[in-house]
Amino acid sequence: MHLGQILIIIINFAGALAIFLFGMKLMSEGLQKFAGNKMRSIIGKVTSNPLRGILTGAAVTTAVQSSSATTVMVVSFVNAGLLSLAGAVAVIMGANIGTTVTAWIITLFGLGESTSAFSLPMLLGAVALLFMFAKSDRLKYIGEFIIGLALLLVGMTFLQKAMPNLEQYPDFLAFLARLSDFGFWSILIFILIGALLTCLVQASAAMMAITLVMCYNGWIGFDVAVALVMGQNIGTTITANIAAMVANTNGKKAARAHLVFNVIGVLITLAVFRPVLDLIAHFTVGIVGSSPYTAVNAAGYSPNAIPMALSLFHTFFNVVNTFILAWFIPGILRIVNWMVKGQPEDEEYIYKLKYIGGTWMSTAELNLQAAEREITEFSKRILRMYSFLPTLRTAKTDEEFNQTLERIEKYEEISDRMEMEISSFLTRIAEGDLSHQGSQRISAMLCVVDNLESIGDTVYQIAATRKNKRETAVHFDQHLNDNLEHMTSLVQHSLDIMDANLNNDYSHADILHATEAEEAVNHYRDTLRDEHLDALKHGTYNFAIGNAYSSLYALYEKLADYVINVTEAISVKFVEK
Repeated sequence: MHLGQILIIIINFAGALAIFLFGMKLMSEGLQKFAGNKMRSIIGKVTSNPLRGILTGAAVTTAVQSSSATTVMVVSFVNAGLLSLAGAVAVIMGANIGTTVTAWIITLFGLGESTSAFSLPMLLGAVALLFMFAKSDRLKYIGEFIIGLALLLVGMTFLQKAMPNLEQYPDFLAFLARLSDFGFWSILIFILIGALLTCLVQASAAMMAITLVMCYNGWIGFDVAVALVMGQNIGTTITANIAAMVANTNGKKAARAHLVFNVIGVLITLAVFRPVLDLIAHFTVGIVGSSPYTAVNAAGYSPNAIPMALSLFHTFFNVVNTFILAWFIPGILRIVNWMVKGQPEDEEYIYKLKYIGGTWMSTAELNLQAAEREITEFSKRILRMYSFLPTLRTAKTDEEFNQTLERIEKYEEISDRMEMEISSFLTRIAEGDLSHQGSQRISAMLCVVDNLESIGDTVYQIAATRKNKRETAVHFDQHLNDNLEHMTSLVQHSLDIMDANLNNDYSHADILHATEAEEAVNHYRDTLRDEHLDALKHGTYNFAIGNAYSSLYALYEKLADYVINVTEAISVKFVEK
């Protein structure tokens, strides 16, 4: 074989793999859009109940067709404290079960020429759905799902055709045979190969498809294929561990838990390897009438035996291991606690996005949940920043005042960068294929982060006004201080309502109480302004005091305007459909 032939084989194989992965992505996105907001938020609501966590992980991964994407979400939720580590382990166990669906899709629709017979009619039906019911979003999403499924099957067909006929290359077949001649060590070798290849491809479903084709064509034996499948379960954990590199200690532990669970599962299966394979072969014979050990073209061989046997094993491996290890979640947590040593750190001034820093989900729709949670962290930063303001008024020494002012300045810098990073992230999501509801959410979130950053700027302006007042030796009497303290508490109430709305489902934002709080601020500002004008008229205080005083209550009212803008954005622009 010369270099040109090798290049053609590689290009054809890469193209077939690209069609397969693109089809899987379309299928996943169609399901996610059809499910809407509920599926994206379901993981974050998982309790510590292991069974509920397992079912959640299985359901979500079945929809997104990527255990890596589910695990990355889990790492993000644990990282931000929205999901317990025990709950995360349960979801990860379920994710391993959900990812077996791809193999069953390939098995049920068949390998070989029959695959094309399914895919082309599906494409025709999906295109008809898209054109005949273009105004119905939900039917359009079903059409996208069907197109994705059809392309996945087309990709499988092309993968089979792109695979070179290894019977023409006896040296390579001899190499595979030599690797298979080391008994139990051969199984370990192919587990390692499966793990490494999955790390490179970054898609266990794609590696499963390749394994099915190789075993289907008789190039590797059933036991070798099973070893590759076990290796794929280990290799697929690398995505979450890469994402966890920028996570906090708990986020890293969640990613390690995925690795630990799959490695322990492989060890358990290795302990009963031959009996398990014999059991799978027995069930396969009962279902399709042929054993996966039967050689290609031999008497009694059935082309359905290999995909059926591998799908059965893949499901058996993950379901049984989950059933066994679900009872030992505390033990898994002890292992990951030993692997990841927590280091105490003061994260107050650390600029680190907890959800989207270094993390990118497989689809645009999945990223929305990460962005929403990042915005809640942004809101908490802003409320923390606002809480420093009273200290500027009560500071007894210049050192105490300057330390507080420095904290506000650092928080203002962080808020600027958070606004830039989250907006950039949302803009990238908007470039993807989003549902109408997804576009509405992005519009709302862009407005929210802009106003949160403006709140941070206003807090800094209040602090700067306080600094100027202190430097020019302007002093307020008790009455003026009491007025500003009351204004501070009114705005704090508005901020608390805003923060609660951001932490809830956007479609259930409490606009009524938010509006009432904002109106209370406006009314009190009007009262202070009238008193201020009257005081200037009667010479109650001088111009310097009046200027500083009016600037401060005006800034607080301005801040409250930005606060109500946040709730209005999520209550008006986000519409549940």
